[in-house]
Amino acid sequence: MTAIRSPHQLGDALRAARKRLGLTQPQLALAAGVGVRFIVDLEAGKPTVRLENVLQVIDALGGEIQLSGLPSVAADDQREGGDHGA
Repeated sequence: MTAIRSPHQLGDALRAARKRLGLTQPQLALAAGVGVRFIVDLEAGKPTVRLENVLQVIDALGGEIQLSGLPSVAADDQREGGDHGA
């Protein structure tokens, strides 16, 4: 598992994963359903990328996000549009 603490670290990790899979940026963009410019910005560590698109790219690379150091949430509390911070 790779610890990610900055947009630049995320970009580096995703670039390395893409290259290990032998994918070009346009191929990854097509697989993830995003634009090539998004992949370029993401790999460059641009901090203003859309989380939804980041998750699509991670999924296209066969990865997943796991959070550590945060309180766990029961499965029944993970509903869409739930009480955020209430």
